[in-house]
Amino acid sequence: MNDCLFCKIVAKEVPADVVLETGRALAFRDINPQAPTHVLVVPRAHYENAAALAAADDGLADDLLTACHAVAVQEGVAGDGYRVVLNTGPGAGQTVFHVHAHVIGGRSLSWPPG
Repeated sequence: MNDCLFCKIVAKEVPADVVLETGRALAFRDINPQAPTHVLVVPRAHYENAAALAAADDGLADDLLTACHAVAVQEGVAGDGYRVVLNTGPGAGQTVFHVHAHVIGGRSLSWPPG
């Protein structure tokens, strides 16, 4: 996708504070963090949202969640707990239409969110 910000980050055309790379995913710090740990995990392949990722049915969603957990362990929030958020669609707050998981932790997270 020529105009996709996250595709450009994956291609290293746009700089990001990368914290984890796997063969199928890239994780980098959110530029507007909502908690002490706030990392975005994106598949290297472009899918518009979580529904499109699920429809791909090739194990990529599993890889994405595995990368999310690896980030939580690396960032030191896995023990106390962390949240993985996938916003799908503008009504849910998705602003970049390349599926991405937010790994959020490092503080008490209230419920319900938002």
